[in-house]
Amino acid sequence: MIDLWLLIFACGAVTYFWRALGVALSGRLQADGELFNWISCVAYAMIAALVSRIIVMPSGILAQSALPERLAACAVALAAYYAARRNLFVGVGAGVLTLIALGYLRGV
Repeated sequence: MIDLWLLIFACGAVTYFWRALGVALSGRLQADGELFNWISCVAYAMIAALVSRIIVMPSGILAQSALPERLAACAVALAAYYAARRNLFVGVGAGVLTLIALGYLRGV
């Protein structure tokens, strides 16, 4: 039991260490600098790769849907996202509802 409390304390200490370091360094960093532009590009590339992999090579229950269904849901999600003035909630909701509706139409 003492090991569990020690582990919880160590995790909290490490978390607060990184937070304190972030606060200490935040005044010295330029948000529009080259480093942050590079980090932003890498983050967007990772998200694009993950979404592409989920659409083309899904795993789990999503693998039961057909590729055209997933592509259609993605297209509807993007259209709804832009139609709703870049509202992420609307885009994701429209994509999910489209995928569910197409699954019902196919009989899954």
